[in-house]
Amino acid sequence: MENSINENNSSDTTPKVTGIGGIFFFLDNPKETKDWYAKNLGLEINDWGSASFESRNLEKPEQIESTQWCPFKKGDEYFSPSKKEFMINYRVQNIEGLLEKLKANGVTILDDIATYDYGKFVHIMDAEGNKIELWEPA
Repeated sequence: MENSINENNSSDTTPKVTGIGGIFFFLDNPKETKDWYAKNLGLEINDWGSASFESRNLEKPEQIESTQWCPFKKGDEYFSPSKKEFMINYRVQNIEGLLEKLKANGVTILDDIATYDYGKFVHIMDAEGNKIELWEPA
């Protein structure tokens, strides 16, 4: 039986999800709701309009990871073609390898990998029509 710690070994490059990178959802009035969360629950809204929750990687304690909380105005096209009210961003490792696996499995890939200073992103659709954002941090 494999040790679960070995499965998360820092040298592991298996294409897979390693955590939640963000939770995005629709609101009728994002500005007022963000203000409510800031006033009542202490969420600090950053320059991108989201709140960032930081934690440490268990395998690499020196590494800080973040999970984003970000409401969008209802109807925002960023969730398209999904008709759902939310989108989850999954933190992944080896995004290129994962994309090859997903293509081989017939998963709908919505765009090409986009690279930014803070990581690589690609969007897919799951079997229920939910748009999913995959993110490999830089």
